[in-house]
Amino acid sequence: MWAKRPRRLLLYVAMLAAGVVIAFPFFWMLSTSLKSEAEATTFPPSVLPAHWLFGNYLDAWRAAPFGRYFLNSAVMAAGQVALGLVTSSLAAYALARMRVPGRGVIFGALLATLIIPPEVTLIPNYIAMQRLGWYNTYVALIVPFGASVFNVFLLRQAFLQLPGELYEAAVLEGCTHLRFLWQFAVPLSRPVLAIIALLTAIRAWNDFQWPLIVTDTPDLRPIQVGLTIFRSDVSTNFQLLMAGSMMAVLPVVVLYLVTQRQFIQGIARTGIRG
Repeated sequence: MWAKRPRRLLLYVAMLAAGVVIAFPFFWMLSTSLKSEAEATTFPPSVLPAHWLFGNYLDAWRAAPFGRYFLNSAVMAAGQVALGLVTSSLAAYALARMRVPGRGVIFGALLATLIIPPEVTLIPNYIAMQRLGWYNTYVALIVPFGASVFNVFLLRQAFLQLPGELYEAAVLEGCTHLRFLWQFAVPLSRPVLAIIALLTAIRAWNDFQWPLIVTDTPDLRPIQVGLTIFRSDVSTNFQLLMAGSMMAVLPVVVLYLVTQRQFIQGIARTGIRG
């Protein structure tokens, strides 16, 4: 017992040091966003602002249509989460609980698509959006990411862990596959669904390349595209730049803190059962 304490203490110190290294850029961004323009560019820099200027956030908000940017990102993230949960639930259930001919081959083929870089499908997806008339619409921001093989994989692992006796008892009561999925499989897999929703929302919120390609008006720009334009407009005002970046990061941090418990449970429940 005594021999394990130094090793555990060393582990805690290493984890604390890693946490400080990871958190420091966010702390510096927050500190700079509260400084004056002169103090933000002074050298050597100060760790904390001499005067806490919370008005920088209001100035940054007025310098660009952040309200519209946030709304577009929220619509895009919510749409991708909703569509992704539906498609991944149906596909994962079919691959996990239904006796589909060639189920293993189909699942292997789906996993093989994970090695395809997203850049390879960029031009075909863009052409498809143009021909479907979806260019510069919310549909173009949502539908191409409405299905994810990684989400199907996570949810399939969760469905495989459901006891077979539960399904047999449900069948005896006249339960269909769709009813079993909705009333039993989905409620019992809520932690995994939460982690899928969280990862999908974060990916959608941070997406930059695709929205930049399929939108050409400020009314449809999400926060990452709008923030890039804002950076070019206030490139010399570092305090406003950091304030805008902080506003863009804050929703993701809050979302993670709210769903942290479900996130950890989802990681624990998604095993590697085959």
